[in-house]
Amino acid sequence: MVKEVLVKITRLCSRSEQCSNEIRKKIINAGVEEDLADEMVQSLIEENYLNDERYVKAYIADKFKFNKWGKIKMRHYLRLKGLPDEVIAIGLDEIDKEKYKAVLIKTMKDKAKTIKKKNKFEKMGQIIRFTQNRGFEPELIHRYMNLVLE
Repeated sequence: MVKEVLVKITRLCSRSEQCSNEIRKKIINAGVEEDLADEMVQSLIEENYLNDERYVKAYIADKFKFNKWGKIKMRHYLRLKGLPDEVIAIGLDEIDKEKYKAVLIKTMKDKAKTIKKKNKFEKMGQIIRFTQNRGFEPELIHRYMNLVLE
């Protein structure tokens, strides 16, 4: 049974990046004892099937490129996966600052176009809430707000 679980998990890890915590949970859910699950995860790490730094970089790249998420939201979801803050910080630091700024401004401008209200402050409030929900930092949102409302 353990061998079958290992083969299944190895196949999964070779197809896509996985988080070591989630793989450990999957192994335990398959009925393997915790001590053995830890050994299996360690073995997968040593054989380079699992690498949390690589996983974080792939996760951040995907969420930024496809979902247009900000750093706050990405950090939150990576923490929920039980990944260490240092690994998360390294991944977030690799986001190109100019691209990040461009995505934030584009997100704000796109939202501004959909707002029907004419009152400048109500419009600003909606843009701020929307971009904060996307995980962008409040100080950056306020810094670039004047570019959006011109």
